[in-house]
Amino acid sequence: MPILRHFTLTLLLAVLSLFSTTTQANDSTWQALEEGGLVILMRHSLAPGIGDPPGFERGRCETQRNLSAAGRAQAQAAGRAFRERDIPIAAVYSSSWCRALDTAELMALGTVESTPWLDSFFRGRVDQAAITTTAQEQIAAWQGPGNLLLVTHQVNITALVGGGVGSGEMIVVRPVDDAFEVVGRLSVGGN
Repeated sequence: MPILRHFTLTLLLAVLSLFSTTTQANDSTWQALEEGGLVILMRHSLAPGIGDPPGFERGRCETQRNLSAAGRAQAQAAGRAFRERDIPIAAVYSSSWCRALDTAELMALGTVESTPWLDSFFRGRVDQAAITTTAQEQIAAWQGPGNLLLVTHQVNITALVGGGVGSGEMIVVRPVDDAFEVVGRLSVGGN
């Protein structure tokens, strides 16, 4: 029994230290966003499942994998967090998939513009190079004022930054010359 108690205490301390590190990382990322000129790569909020059902159509939400109630709440919480911190958002672009558009719209940070260079290439891997190149160019060209919010998919963000993200998670990047550097990650609304 003492071994189990020691293990539980050790695990609890590890989790608490991880939370503290994440909170500090979030704080410095929020501070950078207050200054503007950054790009936020956000994976759409929680939409349970993988990919889309057979026969899905981009223009018809009822044929796609969509946000759950928790995903809708997550997107609203993210938008609230941006507004509470007065983070300047100059433009909002989204994939044309309904789960990405809904995330962007539920955040209520500005007019949402759908763009093909944020569309998922999960099934259409042949589109990966063209979509990723265009996204890289758009990110590198951003100069503000304010920040640019891009709501897209896990595969797109992985192709851009080399690492995955959870539902609703954001990678904040700074355009530098013809590329960009990662500033930090943000998780809001349960992720």
